[in-house]
Amino acid sequence: MDFAQYIQVAAVMAPPIIFSIILHEVAHGWVAEKFGDTTARSMGRLTLNPLPHIDLMGTILLPLFLILIGSKFLFGWAKPVPVNFRNLRNPKHDMIYVAGAGPATNLILALIFTLIYTVLVLSSPSLKVVFHIFISTLKIPSWGDHSAVSFLATPLVLMAGTGVVINILLMLFNLIPVPPLDGGRIMVGILPQKKAVALAKVEPYGMLILVLIIMSGILNFTIWPIFDRMIDFLL
Repeated sequence: MDFAQYIQVAAVMAPPIIFSIILHEVAHGWVAEKFGDTTARSMGRLTLNPLPHIDLMGTILLPLFLILIGSKFLFGWAKPVPVNFRNLRNPKHDMIYVAGAGPATNLILALIFTLIYTVLVLSSPSLKVVFHIFISTLKIPSWGDHSAVSFLATPLVLMAGTGVVINILLMLFNLIPVPPLDGGRIMVGILPQKKAVALAKVEPYGMLILVLIIMSGILNFTIWPIFDRMIDFLL
């Protein structure tokens, strides 16, 4: 893929990916506020402006590295929206809802993007072929192959289809029960106190462990095949 194609693909994929990651994080802070913690709002993080949410390593460098090495498993994160669980009215119980807000938001976004994608494809069935070529090759089909496709509809259907896939991925990945992922924090809220404390101790090292596992390629033949089946089912 040459530089111009990279720019085209990035222009189509970046908007739904960035929007979805930001809304995922904002959802945590918004729900935390409803349960008594105003930390996110006081730090200016309840905003759709992407700049306060960008993490140099997680949002830019790591995803770029994984693309360059041809990894099947793309992984990244935004700056976590700060939540002080001690400010919650019932910290252990309310943590379940605060953590679950992110994956729930991704599910809602996947449904919204599905609706947009469906409307576009119904208006022009050839758009479905365009998206399947794009998602399987990460190359935008040439205009000459799809002369009947609207100039505006093609990037919109690619963005909408990407939005469906990326939100399903974000939802499933974040539900892995390892802190600091949302699934890990949900488990901390559900488990009995002694087991919850033991799992919570993993949090300072959880992201490093996940990054090392991803870079090792182990996920390509362990968790990824399971994800693949789940993604196909949800799609």
